[in-house]
Amino acid sequence: MDSIENYLQEHMQEMNDLLEELVNIDSGSYYKDGVDEVGSIIKTKFEELGMYVKVHREAEYGNHLEIKSSEEAEPKILIVAHMDTVFPVGDAEKRPYKIIDDKAYGPGVSDEKASHVAVLYALKALIENGSDAYQNVHIIFNSDEEIGSPSSKSIIKGAAKGKEYSLVVESGRPNDGVVTERKGAGSYTFDVQGKSAHAGVEPERGKSAIEELAYKTIKLQKLNDYDRGISVNVGLVDGGTSTNTVPSEAKASVDVRFKTKEQGKEIAADLSEIASEETVEGTRTELTGSLGRPPMEKVQGTERLMDAIRSVGKELGMDIREESTGGGSDAAYTSTENVPTVDGMGPLGEFSHSETDEYVDLPSFPKRTALLAKTIARLSNGNQ
Repeated sequence: MDSIENYLQEHMQEMNDLLEELVNIDSGSYYKDGVDEVGSIIKTKFEELGMYVKVHREAEYGNHLEIKSSEEAEPKILIVAHMDTVFPVGDAEKRPYKIIDDKAYGPGVSDEKASHVAVLYALKALIENGSDAYQNVHIIFNSDEEIGSPSSKSIIKGAAKGKEYSLVVESGRPNDGVVTERKGAGSYTFDVQGKSAHAGVEPERGKSAIEELAYKTIKLQKLNDYDRGISVNVGLVDGGTSTNTVPSEAKASVDVRFKTKEQGKEIAADLSEIASEETVEGTRTELTGSLGRPPMEKVQGTERLMDAIRSVGKELGMDIREESTGGGSDAAYTSTENVPTVDGMGPLGEFSHSETDEYVDLPSFPKRTALLAKTIARLSNGNQ
C-alpha cells in the first residue's frame, strides 16, 4: 500500500465522521439554510488546510464556494462538486446516516456528500505526503446542480477557462467505472386547444384536444432512436373535464435526451414541427420548454486524461472502466468549454435519489479517494 492510500486508510474514521455530519443536514436545492450549513462546514475544513475560499452569495439558492490554494493561484485542474440534494426538509431526521454491513446510507450520501469528504481528504493526503499538487486544483462547490445549476453554471464555465483538465466527482460506478459521456436533456410541454361539445347530443361540433394530442404522442414516440442515443418520452398527459364532454384542452409533458449538441438541435426542430401540424381540424397547439443542460461529450484530450486515470488505477490495483450515462451533471458545462472532462471520480455508490437504497461502498472509500489524489498528482507532474 502506498503512502497516500495508507494515510487515507488511517484516517477512515475521520472521513466517516465527517460524512455522517454532512448527511445528517438537510440540503435540498431549495433549502438555502441547509445548503449553506453544509457550505459553512466545507469552507471551514478547507480554510484549515490553508486554502483560499471565495463565497459566491445567492439570495434564492445556497451560496457557492470557489476554492484555490491562494487568491492569485492559476491552477490547471478544475474539480466540481455539488452540495444540494433532491430530498425534502425533514428527511435527514427521518432517516439519518447509518451503516449496514459495508455500506453507508442516508439522504445524499452518494450524490454526493461522500465526494465532499473525498475531495478534502485527497488534498489532505497530498499535503501530508509533501506534494504541492494541491496547489494545482481549483474547486467549485455549487448549490443547485440537481435543478440544472441555474445560478452556478456561469461560475463553472468561467472557472473552466484556461483549464487543462476537469474532474467531476459524482459517485463512481460499481466495478470502478468513471463517466466520459453524458446525455443532454430538455423538457417541453405540448398544450393543445380544441372545442368542447356534448358528447351525446352534438359531438360533431366538438374538436377533441385529446385526439389531437394522441396523434402527436405517437409522432413524438417515433422520434426515439436508441441506437443513436436519442430518447423522447411523453411522461405526463392530462386533459378533458368529463366523459360526456368532447375535450377542449389536453396537455403533455415531454422529456428528451440526446448524445450530441447537433442531435439536440435536431430534436428541437422535430418537436416544433410536430406542434405545428394539425391532424384534428380546428385544434391548435402551443409548444413551450427548451433544451436544458447540454451533453457531456468527449473532446480533444479526453482520451489522454482517461489514460492517466487508468494508469493511476492500475497502480492502486483497480481496473478503471469507461462508461456513458443518460443522466446529466455539471460535467456538461466544462466539456462544452472544450476542457477534457471525466465524471464519476467520487467514491463508489449506487441508487442516487432513492429514498431507501442510495448507498456508498465504504471499503472502496479510501481507495477511490486515493485515485483522485494520485490523479491530481499525475496530471500536475505532467506524467500522463
